[in-house]
Amino acid sequence: MSSDAALFLRQWMRSPATVGAVAPSSRRLAGAVTAPIPRRGDPVVVELGAGTGVFTAEIQRRLGGRGHHLAVEINPRMAGLLAARHPRVDVVAADAARLPFLLRERGLAGADVVVSGLPWAAFPDDVQVALLDAVRAVMGPDAAFTTFAYGFARHLPPARRFRRLLSNAFEEVVAGRTVWGNLPPAFVYHARRPRPAAEAGRPG
Repeated sequence: MSSDAALFLRQWMRSPATVGAVAPSSRRLAGAVTAPIPRRGDPVVVELGAGTGVFTAEIQRRLGGRGHHLAVEINPRMAGLLAARHPRVDVVAADAARLPFLLRERGLAGADVVVSGLPWAAFPDDVQVALLDAVRAVMGPDAAFTTFAYGFARHLPPARRFRRLLSNAFEEVVAGRTVWGNLPPAFVYHARRPRPAAEAGRPG
């Protein structure tokens, strides 16, 4: 077992509700999740639930030194590891629900891309809503939001509830193909055009 996999397992055993996975995501999944990052310009890319940095490394590769990369990780041990590995990344150990404040604190008006590794299906309804509200609050009309879900759980009540919340929060939600090389297999949600707050609050 790799050191990252062992760390993930230990942290998951301590707090499964916040870590949400027993192993790091694969590079194939990282490629699918980070696909909306533009190839030009200086985008603001926000990464939620950065973990040990599989998505972080792919975001940095795609940015190639451009823009601003803010990585939010609630687990202090993982955040410290991430900051040591990626000194060019703005890593903060914080709750993702504080995202609007974290951007304002850095003088950033909003995010061009929000990439999420958060364990949505592990969260209760009120936490899912609060986190999606925080994401929408920092997105302009042309921004993109991506996250993933495990295929085996897509029909379970928490996953179905999250899918309805996504549809309420965004005008466009597309589910990508299953990434079979991930453990467990996963698929990516691509969301654009956040709805106004009042509209997003309607039941789906």
